[in-house]
Amino acid sequence: MSILKKISFLFVISLILMTIIGSWIDTINSKRMDNLVKEKYLKVIEDIFRNIENKNYINSVFEKNQLELLKDFKDSNEEIIYEQNYTFGHIIILKRSFADEFIIKIKYLDEEYILKTPDEQNLNDKTILNFLVFLDIFALFLIFLYIIKLLTPLKTITKEITNFANGDLSTRININSKDEIGTLAKTFNSMASSLENSIKTREELLRDIGHELRTPIAKGKFAIEKIDDFSQKELLKKIFLDLEILTNELIELEKLNLTKLNISTFSAETLVLESLGKLYLEDESKIEIEINEDFKIDADLYYLSIALKNLIDNALKYAISFPIIIKVNKNEISISNKGKQLSKEFEYYLKPFTQELSQRDGFGLGLSIVKKILDRHNFQLLYSYENEFNIFKIVL
Repeated sequence: MSILKKISFLFVISLILMTIIGSWIDTINSKRMDNLVKEKYLKVIEDIFRNIENKNYINSVFEKNQLELLKDFKDSNEEIIYEQNYTFGHIIILKRSFADEFIIKIKYLDEEYILKTPDEQNLNDKTILNFLVFLDIFALFLIFLYIIKLLTPLKTITKEITNFANGDLSTRININSKDEIGTLAKTFNSMASSLENSIKTREELLRDIGHELRTPIAKGKFAIEKIDDFSQKELLKKIFLDLEILTNELIELEKLNLTKLNISTFSAETLVLESLGKLYLEDESKIEIEINEDFKIDADLYYLSIALKNLIDNALKYAISFPIIIKVNKNEISISNKGKQLSKEFEYYLKPFTQELSQRDGFGLGLSIVKKILDRHNFQLLYSYENEFNIFKIVL
């Protein structure tokens, strides 16, 4: 779960809790206020009932308690908080919604009084308390927005770092804040510049080394043709061919660290054919292809075909009988050859310059290149030995 989702979740929980608490406090205060008002005015009503015949006294009670006599009154959205019937009359205490006043209706025989109470200070306090709860919720919302604003640059930083990791060495983070996030952005930019310069220097050195190695190899191969001794000539040819292969494999292995993958969509069948095209097979009967279920792959066709070509090449080199079998199933390609089981743990052969038999052709770089290519694609390379067959499987 991302930081943004975690903060949003905590904000929602806090908002719900604060809303529940605010509603609970409002309900408790409303009940308390209603009881206080009811107790206060019931005493006044009893006094009025006892002296209902004495108009002057009743008017003095109204004046003393600041009760306003209403001539015209229509029920609308009032809430009844108290109602009581008597032998010769009844009383009702109403509370007006969203107001700080109450209505008292007194009826005795033919006499009826409708009174409006003054604003209650306790109700004002309740309104202030409700306002403070709302203010807390609003402040919580503002804090949430501010935190989101503070964390927004992290999305930019994550995106740019991902681009840099995927090979875009020119990536820089344009954040100039003075806080820790700004410091992180500046540190990354400094590191990226240093790495870019280092990698470019390395690329130039790699190109120079490749050029300098290929030139004497080419000259040596040309000079060999002038040697008359056939045995010496073939030996030197083999030496220069090994040097050329080693140079190309080392350069290819190093380029994998620097090159940005060219991702495209193609079928597994296309990958197999592209890989076989790189082998220049003289005897196609040595290979059997079984495409049980073709599927689409999102990857760099050039490099992935090199990985598959290396696995096929190894299978051909180490097979004790033919054909080797290439199988295509859903999301996996396997290469099987009949031969002896690997004598060491599979991870041993994934390191550069390691191979099963020293007398075999090659320098032990093939599987290392395969592993690096698959790692760049987040694919897997698995090995198993079943029924005298070595099985190398690429899981996509």
